[in-house]
Amino acid sequence: MEPMKLFFEGGIAIRVVITGAGGQLGTDCVPEARRRGWEPIGADIDDFDLTDRAATLAFLENAKPDCVLHCAAYTAVDKAEDEPETARAVNEGGTAAIAEYCAARDIWLCYVSTDYVFDGSGSAPREVDAPTAPQNVYGATKLAGEQAIRAACKKYLIVRTSWVFGNHGSNFVKTMLRLGKTHTSLTVVEDQVGAPTYTPHLARLLCDMLARPVQGVYHAANLGETSWAGFARQIFGLAGLPCKVVPVPSSQYPQKAVRPKNSRLSPRALQQTGYAPLPPLNIALTEMLEKEGELR
Repeated sequence: MEPMKLFFEGGIAIRVVITGAGGQLGTDCVPEARRRGWEPIGADIDDFDLTDRAATLAFLENAKPDCVLHCAAYTAVDKAEDEPETARAVNEGGTAAIAEYCAARDIWLCYVSTDYVFDGSGSAPREVDAPTAPQNVYGATKLAGEQAIRAACKKYLIVRTSWVFGNHGSNFVKTMLRLGKTHTSLTVVEDQVGAPTYTPHLARLLCDMLARPVQGVYHAANLGETSWAGFARQIFGLAGLPCKVVPVPSSQYPQKAVRPKNSRLSPRALQQTGYAPLPPLNIALTEMLEKEGELR
């Protein structure tokens, strides 16, 4: 499909609805869109409930966006095992309603998905067309959201990402910084490997993609794979914390939802389409710690 510019003549701002605007990623997407001179319309649970199709469609009808950036999701991975109907209502049903709206008005929809749509086997980075086989409810419902979009829309961008961290909300980096100041050593899982993704970098890419959309599925994560234990070592090293990381297998931390051992995502599709891959992980982590005032 040919790229299509969304910039209108006469300096009219792009109206973009950003769902999940109060979440970790959406909080960075709103100012990124505004920085470009766009008109972001941030939406969160107080604005409409994704499990309510009528309310979702009514909000979009009132907002009249030129495109939608769908960051909102049911992301409580373990809780989803106990609440599969709610997770599906949000991640599939809510996404299907948004896709229906965008398809009816022939506007672009950008959907943020996850590495959890894969089974986590092997050690090679997953390409966008690799077979999907989610191992938990969260992954299955996010995949169902992808399928709902592909069934309804011609103008869609599906962007899978992994191990998200940023300056807003709770995440692994903030947890490690907090614990690293009060512990001399920490046990951290070593046998799950992936690519952490810094939300300001991802927000910039998502807006770049909406500015020059090319239909398809993409993978986006900061360059540089690591394990959770390796990531913790990087955090402590950059923050100057003397906390020792003791690597352990994930079997020592049983969780209700199965986590993929291999969360590596290949950026090949991004590069082939001309979108710039995200910066290396060390740059992303340094930027975050500097903003947090934690950089040594």
